[in-house]
Amino acid sequence: MPRRRWRTVVVTGAALVPLVLTTGCGSVDERRTAALDAALDFERAMGARDGAAVCGVLAPAVREEVEQSAGTACEEGVLEEDVPSVEATGERGSGVDVYGRQARVEFPGDTLFLSRFSGGWKVVAAGCTPRPQRPYQCLLKGG
Repeated sequence: MPRRRWRTVVVTGAALVPLVLTTGCGSVDERRTAALDAALDFERAMGARDGAAVCGVLAPAVREEVEQSAGTACEEGVLEEDVPSVEATGERGSGVDVYGRQARVEFPGDTLFLSRFSGGWKVVAAGCTPRPQRPYQCLLKGG
């Protein structure tokens, strides 16, 4: 039976303001497209129950947290998580906000947070739902 772990990610508008001042790599449109592509890769892999592909797009700290929590390899442990799988059709109408090297991608039913690493955009939190006047609550994130 899947384990449900709630983790809180503190993400507020005020916390993201300093990130707007950093430039990151590429234009805003290029970064937005790359972040959305990584988020779509994550959602497709979750929908296909492809643990190796899911772990391939996770940030290192998230992979470590999954392995530690599950007591098994990321590829197996991530499929035990109760992260919603949304239909990732590749539509560019998804909400994508990019702030320097950070991004938020909203799908109907799931919100992902990503960071830009040397190897590309990686998911740092998934299964996130907004809460009024409080930080997002995320099912999957790094420790």
